[in-house]
Amino acid sequence: MDFTLILVLGTLLTGLIWLTDSLLFKPARTRRAGTGEVSDKPVEIHEPLLVDYARSFFPVLLIVLVVRSFIAEPFRIPSGSMMPTLLVGDFILVNKFSYGLRLPVLDTKILPIGEPKRGDVVVFRYPKDPKVDYIKRIIGLPGDHIRVVGNKLWVNDVLQPEKLVGVYPGDDAMRMAGTDVYEENLTGIQHKVLFEKDGYRRDGEWVVPPHHYFAMGDNRDNSNDSRYWGFVPEANLVGKAFIIWLHWDWKDGKFDASRIGKSVH
Repeated sequence: MDFTLILVLGTLLTGLIWLTDSLLFKPARTRRAGTGEVSDKPVEIHEPLLVDYARSFFPVLLIVLVVRSFIAEPFRIPSGSMMPTLLVGDFILVNKFSYGLRLPVLDTKILPIGEPKRGDVVVFRYPKDPKVDYIKRIIGLPGDHIRVVGNKLWVNDVLQPEKLVGVYPGDDAMRMAGTDVYEENLTGIQHKVLFEKDGYRRDGEWVVPPHHYFAMGDNRDNSNDSRYWGFVPEANLVGKAFIIWLHWDWKDGKFDASRIGKSVH
């Protein structure tokens, strides 16, 4: 079951229990306590255990729901498709209001705020399986003509400049060691990408339809992205990645404090 749905149901249930008790049952308990013997000591009114738990958990669940749904949501990077920008084991925060506020569970936009820009690193629900979250870089906006040949990228018939800046050393697990690192200038947005010398590449041309986006990973030869499965619908957008708050690679048991606080761009 979806965690957001569990959070919504938990918030509603604890809130209803607390509200129902406050309106219907708590006044009766107070009246019964007031009919007892007169004493200098205040009369203790014992709440049912279920009500006590609901009263304690409701504000916590509500705060988590509001923050996670409308402000920021944490995600963990499980693959290397966005190297060298994001590494396996990075924990990131995603800005949930960058592209408009959406109702939790329903994902209906209730307040348009902004639109994705070319170069944004975004989290979205994978079009072929919306239960799975993907993270890629926005390359094409609605109406854009995208062309990819080898490691060359054209946006609206303009070749995007790139230059070789070095060789990737690989992380401690030697992932992608020896891969060429290029700096790509994506219509003014500079970021690094990886190209393997003999990597498999998917060439093609695409025109981005209205309300859709073309997304690619920065690890260009090792990314399952729009070149293979098509466009990202606007309705599938979750938010814009903006900061790394932790790095812990569970596979290798590696904690890297140097990545904490790095902005994602």
